[in-house]
Amino acid sequence: VQLQASGGGLVQAGGSLRLSCAASGRTFSSYNMGWFRQAPGKEREFVAAISWRGGTTFVADSVKGRFTISKDNAKNTVFLQMNSLKPEDTAVYYCAAGRQWGAQAMVVTGYDYWGQGTLVTVSS
Repeated sequence: VQLQASGGGLVQAGGSLRLSCAASGRTFSSYNMGWFRQAPGKEREFVAAISWRGGTTFVADSVKGRFTISKDNAKNTVFLQMNSLKPEDTAVYYCAAGRQWGAQAMVVTGYDYWGQGTLVTVSS
């Protein structure tokens, strides 16, 4: 599975962005998908995950109520809708694919494939 993230950019605090992650490969629909982010000088952290059927999601407490993850298996794409953005959301955002679920879906080691990252910058 190859992943290509896009949609990042510069936005003012309170604004919105929608990230997309396009996947290649016929088995995309069988993978759980996740979004992680990494700010300068910090470790990569979990943002959100969605099960392979799209029926179950996990969202980090820091973004709960503001970010929504969704998956379109017909288009081989996973999305991250980000609303009410804050300066602390500034980071490189990565999408990932894996077969682990539960607690393993919220850690870096739970994923087998990673996209290249897209930069989100939120100005105050």
